[in-house]
Amino acid sequence: MRQVKQWLGAGLLLGALLGAVQAQSPAITVEPVGNLRPDFVMGADVSILNEMEKKGARYYDQMGNRKDPLEILKDNGVNWIRLRLWHTPVYAESVIENGRTVGQKGQAVGGGNNDLATTIKLAKRAKALGLKFMLDIHYSDFWADPDKQTKPAAWAKLKGAVLEQAVYDYTKQVLLSLANEQVFPDMLQVGNELNGGLLWPDGKTFKSRPDEEIGGNAGFVGLLRQGIRATREVEKTVDTSKHTPIVIHLADGGKNELYRRVFDLLTAEKVDFDLIGMSFYPYWHGTIEDFQTNADEISARYGKDVIVMETAYAYTLDNGDNWPNLFNASMQKSVGYKATVQGQASLVRDMINAVAKVPGARGAGLFYWEPLWYGVNGVGWRTGEGNGWDNQAMFDAKGKALPSLAVFKRVRDVADSAQTPKVISQGPVELSAFVGELWSPPASIKVTFSDDAVRPVYIDWEDVPAKALQNTGTFQLKGEAVSMDLKVTANVTVVPRRNMVQDDSFESGNLKYWTVTGSVAAVSNERNPGNAHSGIQSLHYWSSDPFQFEVVHQFDNLKPGIYTLKAWAAGGGGEKALELFARDCGAAGRQSASWTNTGWQKWTQATVKDLKISDGKCTIGVLVDSKPGVWGNVDDFELIREE
Repeated sequence: MRQVKQWLGAGLLLGALLGAVQAQSPAITVEPVGNLRPDFVMGADVSILNEMEKKGARYYDQMGNRKDPLEILKDNGVNWIRLRLWHTPVYAESVIENGRTVGQKGQAVGGGNNDLATTIKLAKRAKALGLKFMLDIHYSDFWADPDKQTKPAAWAKLKGAVLEQAVYDYTKQVLLSLANEQVFPDMLQVGNELNGGLLWPDGKTFKSRPDEEIGGNAGFVGLLRQGIRATREVEKTVDTSKHTPIVIHLADGGKNELYRRVFDLLTAEKVDFDLIGMSFYPYWHGTIEDFQTNADEISARYGKDVIVMETAYAYTLDNGDNWPNLFNASMQKSVGYKATVQGQASLVRDMINAVAKVPGARGAGLFYWEPLWYGVNGVGWRTGEGNGWDNQAMFDAKGKALPSLAVFKRVRDVADSAQTPKVISQGPVELSAFVGELWSPPASIKVTFSDDAVRPVYIDWEDVPAKALQNTGTFQLKGEAVSMDLKVTANVTVVPRRNMVQDDSFESGNLKYWTVTGSVAAVSNERNPGNAHSGIQSLHYWSSDPFQFEVVHQFDNLKPGIYTLKAWAAGGGGEKALELFARDCGAAGRQSASWTNTGWQKWTQATVKDLKISDGKCTIGVLVDSKPGVWGNVDDFELIREE
């Protein structure tokens, strides 16, 4: 009996161990990444954590054990944390928007309420676990980003040398406090997403209106130097040989012209910094290929390491609270990764791979933005709001770690062929060409893989038969992938050219086919799939001042006939006038149709019918006349000859 009991006990123990192994077995596919630097940053911005725990958040590992969330992150390969710091995160004055009070004077602003005490508290927890600490100083009382760089209320009336001194004194005081608490940062950002400078208007580098007074490049550089000077002075009090890596951080990580503009300036001014920080959200900032091209170019151009300070992706389209999620179904479609746990892991894996591939091992690492921010009542973007981020957390709605969190560890696993994603059965590719025009098939096509990702694959196509393009009809074209065993077939449909508008959906990335008059600064070609009707670009408008403009496209050699003009618009609403129009097209004079915007992604189409063009000339466009703060997007113009 005793032997039987021992055998049963051993069997039960073995069963429990097998159950534990099964519970921890991979639920996702993660292809390892080669050539990762030993010091590669696998980071997480956890600035929201203190507020989450105050409001009752609990965190559990994959086994269902409640643990310190920072320990769970570390167990899954995270080796750095990033913490934002706001100067005084309370409302200096009551704020009323659309007749509703959104913040009372003296009330905490929300979004984590990341003051110095909170930063010290979280940094101590991280350091105790052996995690490294990155400090992100916003130089604001609330969110600072490309659209707003608001001075702290305490500095609102400061200018010139007095403001520069305030930046120096504040940075020094913060760093001395951290040093005294034994949590001096291992890396530091001077400012956050500084596309247009910091501490506006004194450090603003662009004008929103012609008469706006700004500090320009000189103001930006002068303020930046003070934060850097304070860092260099205080670090020597900690260790005379210490050199703290300083990051200058921009958003729009796929936009090379932005990075060249800012870092050409900082290089010419001999500003002291160590790394180029990049925000890259694929649903806003383009493709991973765009990011790769920019990261490769700027690291070589400036001889600096690059590091992704922010990225994220959704694991579900479900909403964890009563506040609309930022990430939605149209973004999933435009990016090409499914909003699943596997898709989230694949996106992060591919971003790590892109950073690791930067030539000369100049890709320093990556921070995932707010993986701990699942839906908890009372923890929103600001006080009184909900959480638009919960479906991009790496913990589920009950605080349990998602399998995707392990991506930070598993990218370092020994290569395993079972972890290499496979191409899902590839059907014919549908392409189109225009009769009588030169045409070449695309160099790459999007292919669906087994890890919930759609990636570009380069194709070696057979020659296009010239006769196939002489008349309407269809033909097949065969090709083969250049990097894998994959054969593809394209069904090519040859059609008459109908839409006469060149760059009809603004995918060129600029406005060279369009002319803007009036409030030019309010208009841009925006790269943001979430704001586009199709593709990833659209015409965007916004200004903090009243604005009025026209964007027009001119034709000089149209075939005479009856045409129909169409375009799509969406936005927050409130324009005094929003019109699609055609003029100078013949005897009819100006013809127009109006839109009424009702909300984000609530697209409506305006149509101008029976447009008679007699002499081949016509001007089409959009007119916007608006009060301050109104925003919208226009996309997908069509000018079609009906007869």
